[in-house]
Amino acid sequence: MDIKRPDLKQKRKRKQLIGVVSGTAVMAVLMIILFRLEPAAPKVERSTVWIDRVQRGEFVRQVRGPGTLVPKEIRLIAATSEGRVERVLVKAGARVEPDTVLVELSNPELVRQAEEAGWSGEAAEADLRSLEAELSRELLDARAGLAVVKADQQGAQLQMEAEADLVKQGIVSRLQFRQSELRAQQLEIRVGLEQQRIQELGASIQAQLAAQQARVEQVRRLKQRREQQVADLQVRAGIAGVLQIVNVEPGEQLAPGFNVARVAQPEELIAELRVAETQARDIQMDQKVEVDTRNGVVEGRVIRIDPAVLNGTVQVDVELIGQLPSGVRPDLSVDGVIELERLEDVLYVGRPAYGQSNSTVSLFRLDGDGNALRSPVSLGRASVNLIEVVAGLQAGDQVILSDTSAWDEHDRIRLE
Repeated sequence: MDIKRPDLKQKRKRKQLIGVVSGTAVMAVLMIILFRLEPAAPKVERSTVWIDRVQRGEFVRQVRGPGTLVPKEIRLIAATSEGRVERVLVKAGARVEPDTVLVELSNPELVRQAEEAGWSGEAAEADLRSLEAELSRELLDARAGLAVVKADQQGAQLQMEAEADLVKQGIVSRLQFRQSELRAQQLEIRVGLEQQRIQELGASIQAQLAAQQARVEQVRRLKQRREQQVADLQVRAGIAGVLQIVNVEPGEQLAPGFNVARVAQPEELIAELRVAETQARDIQMDQKVEVDTRNGVVEGRVIRIDPAVLNGTVQVDVELIGQLPSGVRPDLSVDGVIELERLEDVLYVGRPAYGQSNSTVSLFRLDGDGNALRSPVSLGRASVNLIEVVAGLQAGDQVILSDTSAWDEHDRIRLE
C-alpha cells in the first residue's frame, strides 16, 4: 500500500527554485564580469608600421620645396623696327653669339626713309659750310672797315697835334685847329662803334652757326636712327648663349616691340623653388640651401623671396654656389631644402603622419612588452622630416609615426 508524502514534493520544488535562482545569479555575475573586461587589443605586424625613437640634441629646422632650374640671365629679343619676316636663320637649341643674326626682316619704306635722311644730312652740312663762308666774309669786311677808320683816326690825330703847335705860332688859325680836333674825335668815336659792331657781328655769327650746327646734328641723328632701324631689320642675339625660343615664321608682319626670340646663358643657372606659404614665413635672405638635381646635390643660398603668394606657394630664388653636375640644363626639375635654423638641446622625433607644428596629436607609445598605448603628445616647431616634442614623451621613447587612423577606437594595440 502506497503512502502519500506531500513534504517530499515540496522539498523537490524548493530545490528546483534554489537551483534556478543560483544559476540566474551566477549568470548575472558572469555578465557583469564580461562587460567590465576591456576589448581585446588588435594585433598589428611590427613591419607594417613606422616606429621612431625620441632623441635629444641638435635640431635642424628645414623646409622643402620643388622647383626648376632657370638661367640667371635671360634676354628677350624684340623687334625694334617694323617689318616682314623674310628668313629665320637660327632654330631653337642652337648656341649663338652676340652678333649672330637670328631673323631677317624687310621694310622698303624704312630703307627709303634712311636714304632721304642721308640726303638731308648732306644738304644740311652743305648749308653749314656755305653759311660759314658767308659769315666769315662779312666778318672780314667789317674788320677791313675798322682798319680804314683806324687809319683815318690816326691821321686826324697827327694833324691835330701838328696844328696845335702851329696855332701857338699864329701860322694856323684856331678855327682850322678846332675843325681838325673835332674830326679826330669823330673818327675816334667811329673806331669804337666799328669795334662794337665787330663784337656783335661775332656773337651773331656764333648764334647762326650754332643754329645751323644744331640742325645738322638733328639731321645727322635722324640719319643714324634710320640707318640703325635698317640695321635692326637683321635681328641679332645680343648676348652669347643658347637660343631657347623663336616666336616668328617667314612672311609674318611684325610691329616694333614684338618678342622675336629668347636667349639664355645656360652656364649660370638659379633654382626657383616653390615653398608652401605656411612654411615660407621663416625663410630669410642668404639662408643655406641644398638643391637636389637628381644627379647630385649642389649648395646654394637664398637670393630672393617673392612677396606674392601664387596657388598657395611662395617662389624662392636660390643662387647655386657649388659645381653643377653634368647633365644639368634649364627647366630641369629639382628639389631644394632650405635650412632655417639650428637649435641646441631639443627633444625631437620623426615627423608623424598628419603631425603639424604647434599642435597636439595622439601617438601610440611602445611600453616594452609588445604593447603600444595611446598617449597625447604636444608638438612644437617642425622641420622637413623631424618635429620638436614639447610634452608627452621623453628621450628614448619609441612611438608609431605612421597613419594609425584604422585604430582610432582603440587605446592599445599589440605589436607582433
